[in-house]
Amino acid sequence: MSAFDDLYAANAKFAKRFGNSGLTGRAARGLAVVTCMDSRIDPLGLLGLKPGDAKILRNAGARVTDDVLRTLVLAVYLLGVERVFVMPHTDCGMAKVSDADVHMLTSERGVDTRSLEFHTVPDQNEALRHDLTRIRTTPFFPEGMPVAGGIYDVHTGRLTASTH
Repeated sequence: MSAFDDLYAANAKFAKRFGNSGLTGRAARGLAVVTCMDSRIDPLGLLGLKPGDAKILRNAGARVTDDVLRTLVLAVYLLGVERVFVMPHTDCGMAKVSDADVHMLTSERGVDTRSLEFHTVPDQNEALRHDLTRIRTTPFFPEGMPVAGGIYDVHTGRLTASTH
């Protein structure tokens, strides 16, 4: 018995009713969404999107890291992305710890993570402001590319637009 048998069984059922074989891999609505890996977030559903509409980039804290920038470059120049939306959320675990906390927690289990930066988020609004500025000021994207953001409330389902 594998720890993943439930996933393979669920996929077999999914594949029987799969209907997205005609999608091209391009973002049909020209959108990339950067959001958190939190399992309470359904980025397609909460933004009124469907499979194929957008590129969804997820990581801890919805941070615009170097890897996110790299992925956005590919999305913009190869996959039809023309606008970027950054969407952190309320009650985020990354806002409840510091990088030092994470290093200490892993160290207690004998794992040295000091070579990793976790991009913890002491202030969601400030982190969003920083990440929007990072995308807007990078030389990698077309000048004037639309970039916006908002904070998703995991308790109400509401999205509050950023004023940054």
